[in-house]
Amino acid sequence: MNDALNSAQQTRQALILLWIVPALWSVNYIVARKAPGVIGPHLLALGRWGLAALVLVVLARTELWAQRASIAKVWWQYVILGALGMMVCGAWVYQGARSTQAMNIALIYAASPVLISLGAVWMLGETINKRQIAGVCLALLGVVHVVVKGQWAALSNVQFVVGDLWIVAATVSWAGYALLQKKWPSPLSATARLAAICLGGVASLLPFSVWELFQPNLTVWGVEALWLIVLAGLVPGLGAYWIYGWAQKILGASRTAVALYLGPLYAAFLTWAVLGEAPGWHHLIGGLLILPGVFLVSSSSKTGK
Repeated sequence: MNDALNSAQQTRQALILLWIVPALWSVNYIVARKAPGVIGPHLLALGRWGLAALVLVVLARTELWAQRASIAKVWWQYVILGALGMMVCGAWVYQGARSTQAMNIALIYAASPVLISLGAVWMLGETINKRQIAGVCLALLGVVHVVVKGQWAALSNVQFVVGDLWIVAATVSWAGYALLQKKWPSPLSATARLAAICLGGVASLLPFSVWELFQPNLTVWGVEALWLIVLAGLVPGLGAYWIYGWAQKILGASRTAVALYLGPLYAAFLTWAVLGEAPGWHHLIGGLLILPGVFLVSSSSKTGK
């Protein structure tokens, strides 16, 4: 009886907290838009994941030490995963946010499960059905609609924003990060593996961060820069990752996937309220294409973010 009550209580808690995860992720878009003129993109990513690595290493220190031999054998895997998930999906997002809107970031990133499903066909030998193919086409059409600002009839007059290309590259990198985690099994627990990946990310970010230190007017050290690092590290970093992982263990992958679909909705509200970036019609139409497309792909796929 007690076990059943505890299970039901945990399920209710997970369902409630799941609504918070997209809001935590959306905080990163606010950080990204606030960073220009305050802190360089690689330094911000280094601070974010360096802080996350510190906390995770402390929590998983016993397991990391016990598994040090197995970690050393495949150290290059953690560097690659760290470069994809923490450098490209961190610093490049911050670089892109210097010239594109937060809503663009949220909508383009929302298409990542589509790329993961396509990559699973190529890398993992999974099959794809007609429903998923339709979803892929729909979602990618939505991404392009956002990038061209809905001006299909006058593409030659569209002023393309280089920031959108940085976000597209980061989205592709996230798909690679997710797929390689499936392709490279690990004996580590989720916490210890994330700690090792964070350390790989720190290693890949370090040389670029050192370079940024010598660039004038890129970083102004002070309270605001420190605040952005702490906010990015604790809220969209540790907070969102931990809650999502905990909820997935209780609810399963398919039920927790709702957080992916809610992301652009939360981002639209937060960026409008905090940054004053009102979404345009091309965002709305792009979202109406991307989100159903992602649903068609992921609802019949075993591959997720």
